[in-house]
Amino acid sequence: MLRYFIYCRKSTESEDRQVLSLESQLNELISLAKRLNLSVIETFIESKSAKSPGRPQFDEMIKRINQNKADGIICWKLDRLSRNPIDGGQIIWLLQKNIIKHIQTFDRGYYPEDNVLLMNVEFGMANQFILDLGRNVKRGLKTKAEKGWLPSIAPIGYLNDKSKGKGLKEIAKDPERFELVKKMWQLMLTGLYTPTKIIEIAHEEWGILNPKNRFISRSTIYKLFTNPFYYGWYEYPVGSGNWHQGRHEPMITASEYDRVQLLLAQRGKPRRLKKIDFSFTGILRCGECGGNITAEEKNQIICPECKYKFSSTHRFDCPKCRTAIEEMINPTILHYIYYHCTKRVHPNCTQGSISVQEIEAQFNHYLSDIHITEDFKNWAIKYLKEVDNKEAVSKEDVISAQKKTLANCLIKLGNLFQLKISPLNSTGSLLSDEEYAKQKNELSKEKTRLEESLNGSQDRSARWQEIEEKVFEFARSARYWFTRGSPQEKSRMFQTLGSNLILRNKHLSIQLKKPFFAINNILKNVPEAKSSFEPKKTGQNEAKIISHCFNRPIVSRELDKIRTWIMENYNDYDLTSFKM
Repeated sequence: MLRYFIYCRKSTESEDRQVLSLESQLNELISLAKRLNLSVIETFIESKSAKSPGRPQFDEMIKRINQNKADGIICWKLDRLSRNPIDGGQIIWLLQKNIIKHIQTFDRGYYPEDNVLLMNVEFGMANQFILDLGRNVKRGLKTKAEKGWLPSIAPIGYLNDKSKGKGLKEIAKDPERFELVKKMWQLMLTGLYTPTKIIEIAHEEWGILNPKNRFISRSTIYKLFTNPFYYGWYEYPVGSGNWHQGRHEPMITASEYDRVQLLLAQRGKPRRLKKIDFSFTGILRCGECGGNITAEEKNQIICPECKYKFSSTHRFDCPKCRTAIEEMINPTILHYIYYHCTKRVHPNCTQGSISVQEIEAQFNHYLSDIHITEDFKNWAIKYLKEVDNKEAVSKEDVISAQKKTLANCLIKLGNLFQLKISPLNSTGSLLSDEEYAKQKNELSKEKTRLEESLNGSQDRSARWQEIEEKVFEFARSARYWFTRGSPQEKSRMFQTLGSNLILRNKHLSIQLKKPFFAINNILKNVPEAKSSFEPKKTGQNEAKIISHCFNRPIVSRELDKIRTWIMENYNDYDLTSFKM
C-alpha cells in the first residue's frame, strides 16, 4: 500500500482569500483519504504564500519523499503545492521519475504514466494568477496614491478607514490619538522640549499608545517628526522621488514642519532632507582657476527679540541678545542659495560666493540684450521664409537630379544581377563571384548615399524653418520663461543662449551663440526691434512702419548669418524642448 503525506497550505495574502481554511482543508482531506482507503503517515500544515520558493514545511515534505519516507501526496488542489515554476517543476519531475507515485486532490489523481501536459497547465495557471495579481495590486496602489490616499498603513494619529469597502479605503483622523499627536508637534515647535522629553510626557501624562497598544519607541518619535505626511505630502513608492499631495487632513503646516526639521538638526539628530535641484551647477566655471562652480543652501534666523539676523549653522543662541533658539517663539527663518568655486583645482582660489538672485539678475540682463518684439519676430520669420521660397526652384532642380541619379543606380543594380545569372556557356557566367560582389557593394553604397541625400534634401528645409522660428521665439519669450521656469529649464536656457559660461569677481560672462549674437547686433542698430509700434498715435499704416524700420541692410545681413549658421548646425542645435 502507498504511503501518503497530507499537505495543507493557506496564504495570509490576498491570493488565497477564497480558499478553504487550514482546518477545513485538513478535515476534507482526511475524509478523502478514508473514502479512497489511502494510508496517511503524516500531515504538513503551513500558512505561507507559494508565489516563491522557500516554504519550510513544503521543503521538509519533499526532502522526506526523496528519502523514500512516503510515496504520494494528498492536497486540496495543485495550487496548494505550488504557485511558482521552481516548486511546480520539482513536483512534476519527481512524479515523472516515479519518486512520487501518486498525487491525489479533491477531484482527481495524478500518476507517473499520465500525460504531464495537464499538470503543467495547472501549475502554469497558478503561477500566472500570481503574476497578474501582483501587477493588478501595484497598479491599484499607484492609482490610489495618485488620487491622494497613502496606500499603506497610516502613521500614528491617523487610521485607515475601511468602511467604504475594498479599493475605496481612505485615511481619517484617529479620534483617540489625533489631538494627542498634534500636541506632540506643538511641544516640539516651542523649541523647549526634546523628542525624548515629549515621548516621556506622552507616556506618563497622556497615556498614549500606538494602535497595537504599545508604547511609542524613541526611533518612532524621530520618524514621526520627520514624516512629511503630517503636513499633507507623501512619497510613493518610498525612494522613487514621486511625491503626492494627500487628501487627508494635515496635522501641521509646511512651515511648521520645516521649523521642526531645523530644531532636530540643531540637536544633532538626522533630518529627512529633500533633494535640491540647483539651476547652474555643472555649467558654470570659475574665471580664476577654471574649476567647477558648486552651490549650497544656507538658513538664517531673525531673532524675534532683537531682530538680529544670524546663521543657524552650529549656533544655539542669538549672538547679540543670547536668546536660546529653543526659547524663541516663531522665529523668522530665511533661506538662501549661494554659488562659489569648489577650489578643487586650486585650493587658494580667491573667488568668493554669489547669491542665486545675483546670477539670475545678470542672466536676465543678457536675455534683455536679445529681447525682441512680436512685430520683429514675425517680420524676421517672414523674411527668412521668403528667402527660402526664392531658393525653392533651385532646390527642386537638385532634388530632381538626385532622383534621376538614384533611378540610374537602381537600373545598374538590376543589370548587374542579369549579368550574373546570364550564362556565358555551360560552365560559367559573364561575371565571376568576386567581380559581382565588388560591383554590387559599390552600387549598394551609392544607392544608400543617394537615398540619404534625397531624404535629407526634402527634410532639411522644414527643419531649418522650425529652428529659425524657435530661435526668434526664444528671443521673444525667454525672459518670461526664465522668471517662471524650473531649475532644469533655467539650466537649459543658460546652455541654449551661449557657451563659455564664466563666473569671476561675482560677474557672469556668457559668449552668445551666433544666432543670438546676430540678434544683439540688430538691436544695437535698430532700436525699433525692442519696442512695440503704436500706429494709432502716428496715424500711419503699421505694415509700412514695420517695413521701413526693419528693411535695412544690417538687418538682412545679420538674418542671413543666422540662416547660414542654422543650415550648418541644425543637427546639433535643439530648441524644441521649450514651449511656445
